[in-house]
Amino acid sequence: MIAPTNAEIEHDPTSAKPTDVEQSPSQADGSDDKPRRRSTSHLKLVPETLEQREYIKSAAEQYARTLDRSRPFNKSELEGHGRKLLEQLNQPEKFLGFAMVLVGNFFWKQQFLAIPFERRLLLLPHCLKHADGCPADYDEFGLDCEKCGACSIADYKVKAEQLGYKVLVAEGSPIVLKIIISGHVDGILGVACLNVLEKAIDKVLLAGVPSYAIPLHSGDCKNTTLDEAWVWDCLDKYEPLTEDRTTGYVPMMRVSNQMFEEQFDELLPAVRGGSGSADTLLAETESIARDWLVQGGKRFRPFITLAAYDALTGSDATRTISDGTLPEFPVSVRRTALAMEAFHKASLVHDDIQDDDPYRYGQETLHKRYGIGPAINIGDYLIGLGYRLISQGRKDLGAEAAADILDRLANAHLKLCEGQGAELRWTGEHSIKLTALDAMKLYALKTSPAFEAALYAGLRMAGPMDAYETMVPTFCRHLGVGFQILNDLQDWDEQAPNKLVAGRDAELAKPTILLALALDAAKGPGREELEGVIRGTLPPQVRAEKLGRLYRQLGVFERAEVLVDKCRTRAEALADEVQPEALRRLLYFLIDTVLAAPAAPPVGPLVKLQTLLPLAPAHS
Repeated sequence: MIAPTNAEIEHDPTSAKPTDVEQSPSQADGSDDKPRRRSTSHLKLVPETLEQREYIKSAAEQYARTLDRSRPFNKSELEGHGRKLLEQLNQPEKFLGFAMVLVGNFFWKQQFLAIPFERRLLLLPHCLKHADGCPADYDEFGLDCEKCGACSIADYKVKAEQLGYKVLVAEGSPIVLKIIISGHVDGILGVACLNVLEKAIDKVLLAGVPSYAIPLHSGDCKNTTLDEAWVWDCLDKYEPLTEDRTTGYVPMMRVSNQMFEEQFDELLPAVRGGSGSADTLLAETESIARDWLVQGGKRFRPFITLAAYDALTGSDATRTISDGTLPEFPVSVRRTALAMEAFHKASLVHDDIQDDDPYRYGQETLHKRYGIGPAINIGDYLIGLGYRLISQGRKDLGAEAAADILDRLANAHLKLCEGQGAELRWTGEHSIKLTALDAMKLYALKTSPAFEAALYAGLRMAGPMDAYETMVPTFCRHLGVGFQILNDLQDWDEQAPNKLVAGRDAELAKPTILLALALDAAKGPGREELEGVIRGTLPPQVRAEKLGRLYRQLGVFERAEVLVDKCRTRAEALADEVQPEALRRLLYFLIDTVLAAPAAPPVGPLVKLQTLLPLAPAHS
C-alpha cells in the first residue's frame, strides 16, 4: 500500500458514537438505509403571533446595523448572530432559524433594494397554492397564475413580472445559484419554510448574493401562510445604495462561467476547423472533447484558480460593480483556469470507465455513448489540451512560473493515478483488510491534488510561492479528504446531484471510508455478516441494501460526519495563519463551500433554467 503522505491525515475513526446522533423511528427499525444528520427541527420554529414576529424582526433590523458589511458571513457566523439576538431579547432557542433569516435579511436589505427590478428573482413555493385542487396550469415558465388568481401566489407573481422580475415557482430549487452565476439576476426575494431557507444559506449568502427571505409560518407544505406585508415591504421598492457594497465571489464565479459560455472559442479555438469540420473523422475527437469540456459540472476548480490569483493581485474582483461589468483577467490566467477543468474532466472520463459508471451530469457517460476505446482517447486528448493551454501563456506568465505550474500539475496527475490504481486493487474481496487510514490515503491521493493544482496555479501566476509551499498541499489534503467523505455520504442519496443510482460505491464494494469504518466497528457475528456481504456473489443492489443496513447499525454515517468536522477544523487552523487577508478569506470560503453538507433535493416540478434565461451558445 502507498505510504502516508503526511501524519496529519491520521484521524481517529472511532471517536464518534452512534448515540451522538439522534435517530428517527425508521433508523431504529432498520427501514431506511440513508445517512442521517443530527436533527435541528427544534430550532426551526416560527413565533405563533404576528406581534412576536414583528418584535424579533424590529430587533433584528437594529442588530444588523452594527454588523460589518465589508464581506458576507458564513452559516456559522450567522448562527452566532442569531443566538446573540435571541439572548438579547430573552427568546427561546427554538426560534434560532427564524432569527438567523431576519439578521441575514437586514444585512442585505439595502443592497437588495438597490438592485433594479429586472435584475431580481422572486422565488415562490408550491405550498402557497391551494392544496385541494389548484386550478392553475403549468406552462413553459412554470405555474400560470395570471389566469387564475385563486391564491396569493398570483398576486406576487403577476406584480413581480409586471415590474420586471424573473419569477420561479419551485421548492428550494438548486438552479437558483446557477441563475445568479449566469449573470441575469443579482438578487433574490424568496418565500420558503425555514427548512428550505437553511439549505440556501450555505450557497447563496456565502457567495455574497443580496437576498431577502420571508419565512412561511410552518413547514407542513399544505396551505401554509405567511406575513404578506413582509413581501410587499420589498417587492415593489427600489432605493439607490448609499453605502459600499459587500464583497463577494459571484463576480469571479460569473467569469469562470463566462469562459465556458461566451469565451470558449476565444480561449480554446478549434484546431480542426471548428463546426464546419465536426463531421469528419479527423475532427471527431476534438469535437467530442470540446463538447464534454463545456458541458456540465460546477466549474469550481477554474474559479479557485481565478480567485487565488485575484487574492494576491489586489482582490479587485470581489468588489461587485453596480453596472454588472465583470472583472477582467489576462488571457493567460483564464487559459490556465480552463486547463484545471480540462484535467478534471479527463479524470472523470477515465474514472467512469474504470468504475463502469452509467451516468455523469444526468446523462450517459462517454464510454457508454461512444465505447471504451474512444472514451479513453478523449480523456487523453483533454489532458493534452490542459498542458497546451498553460504552455500557451508562458510568455505572459514567465517561463519559470509556467514550468512550476506544469510541474505541479504533472505531480497531481501522478498522485491521481497512484490513488486510482490502489483503489482498483482494493476493490472487491481485497477491501476486507481496508482500514480508515488506508481509505484516507487514497482520498489524499485521488481528490486533494486537483484542489492543490488549482490553488497553486492561481497563487503562482501572481508571484513567488515561498510563503505558501507548505500550506497549500496540507490545506488541500484536508479539504480533499473531507470532500471525498462527504461525497461518500452523498452516494447514498438517489436524489443527489448526478446520482441516479444510490449506494453505487457499495454495489461495487469500493474502498470507501464508510466500508473501512464498518470493518473497524464490526465484531463477532456482525463482522462475519459484513465480510459475507463483501465476499459473496450477491446482486449489486442487494449488496448495497445490506451494507446500508450494517452501516447504520454500526454508526458509520455519524462517524464519517465527525471525520469531516475534523478535516474542516484542521483546514481552518491552517487558514487562520495565512496572509494577506484576501487569501485567508478565500480559504475560509473554500472550506465553507467544499465541506458544506449536501443540500436537500428539491420537491415538486422544477422550471428548467433555459425557460427563464437565454440559451447559451452551442460549441463544437
